[in-house]
Amino acid sequence: MNDDLRWRKASASGQGANCVEVAPLRDGVAVRDSKNPSGPVLRFSADDWQAFVASVKAGKIASPYQGME
Repeated sequence: MNDDLRWRKASASGQGANCVEVAPLRDGVAVRDSKNPSGPVLRFSADDWQAFVASVKAGKIASPYQGME
């Protein structure tokens, strides 16, 4: 499955190592760790992914690195 998908990483992530990549699926998105592209892939429905992104943008989900900058 990994080879058939068009993976992309956020442009804001730069060259950092703590990144995820996403790829569109017919019915949602796939997510993987950019450091381990042959590792496990998580799949989310379009509705679940949109809800997650909205929660992050609204500040409802804190970064595990918050306060460590």
